[in-house]
Amino acid sequence: MSRVSLLLMLACLLAGRTQGKQPVQGAVKKTCDSGIILKLSSAATSQGSLLLAEISGAKPSQEFTAEWDGRPIPLWRKTPASPTIHALLGVDLEKPAGRYEWKLSWSAADGKPIACSLPVTVRAGKFPIERLTVEKQFVQPDPEQQKRAEEDQKKMKAIYDTVTPEVLWKGKFVLPLKGVSTGGNFGRRRVLNGEARSPHAGVDFPAATGTPVYAAQSGRVVLAENLYYSGDTVVIDHGYGIYTLYAHLSEIAVKAGDPVEASAEIGKVGATGRVTGPHLHWGLTIDHARVNALQIVQRQP
Repeated sequence: MSRVSLLLMLACLLAGRTQGKQPVQGAVKKTCDSGIILKLSSAATSQGSLLLAEISGAKPSQEFTAEWDGRPIPLWRKTPASPTIHALLGVDLEKPAGRYEWKLSWSAADGKPIACSLPVTVRAGKFPIERLTVEKQFVQPDPEQQKRAEEDQKKMKAIYDTVTPEVLWKGKFVLPLKGVSTGGNFGRRRVLNGEARSPHAGVDFPAATGTPVYAAQSGRVVLAENLYYSGDTVVIDHGYGIYTLYAHLSEIAVKAGDPVEASAEIGKVGATGRVTGPHLHWGLTIDHARVNALQIVQRQP
């Protein structure tokens, strides 16, 4: 194993002891008009975290709209007749600390509009600074490389702008590598070749080149190609604005449009794109919010 790979592995093991864990907070709930009850997994959380939301007491025919910090949030029932409605609230990695609201709106039997909300306190995350040396082209790209990177960014934005209005996952989300229990480096503030860059938005799993990579859940492949910074990359749409990303692959075993099942092999670990050694970068995006992917395994939707 190379010195770089060993250092990456040690960093991930140390970071994994604390990353992916939200502050200890009890669930909070509120009873609204018409017997509707709102519930959140926590009243206070940190940047880059995931909150589970539930609405209970609803009739099967009732329709609701939800907002998180002014943005519409998808809602779903596990069965059409279920009295419980579910949602996921993603707290972006760089969301400013402060007080926000999860708001629900619906109509009473007489057509009168009703609204109810729960506050959420977002706290600043405690992320270490990571200083790395990478190839110069990945810090100071030439005009052609910069144009390619910008096109990649637009492509990813278009993907995340699309919300598939159905559940594509089945059961529990799982880690994308066999034999691992945690990963690290999420949220680290990166300094590359002495220049500050955007924070690290994924979880890193150190592994040898060629190690099989598996889908964390069922869904549909929406991207399977080489991107400038993330190298050979796969993105899977799991429905309702939930996307997982698998980057720096050495091989891609799927193509855009393919349906995939949970734990299906989608590629192999590599060192393509902006890297210092072979590893899997695993990302989770929920309604554009970059969230610690470990939490979707720990806190099921």
